[in-house]
Amino acid sequence: MTITLAHYVVLSALLFSIGMIGVLTRRNAIGILMSLELLFNAATINMVAFAKYVTPQEITGDIFTIFIIAIAAAESVLGLAIILALFRKRETINADEMNIMKY
Repeated sequence: MTITLAHYVVLSALLFSIGMIGVLTRRNAIGILMSLELLFNAATINMVAFAKYVTPQEITGDIFTIFIIAIAAAESVLGLAIILALFRKRETINADEMNIMKY
C-alpha cells in the first residue's frame, strides 16, 4: 500500500478537527494551547504533503512549514506567558474565569 496525498489530507483533517473541538470545548487554558498546537500541526502536515506531491521541485511548501513552526513556537511562548501572568493574579487557569478584559 502506498501512501498518497489523500492519506495526508485525511490525517490533517482529523488533527484539525480534534484541535478545533479542543479549542471550542476546553476550559483549561493549557488545554486550549495544546489544541492550538494540533491546529498548527495539521496545517504543517498539509504544507509538507502538498509540497511533496504537487510541487516537488519548489521549496515554497517547506518555507511555509518553517514559518508555521516559528509562529507555533511564538504562540506557545506568548500564550504561556499570558497564562502564567493571569495565574499569578487570579490563581486560576480556567478560561471562563479570565474575564479581566471585560471591564
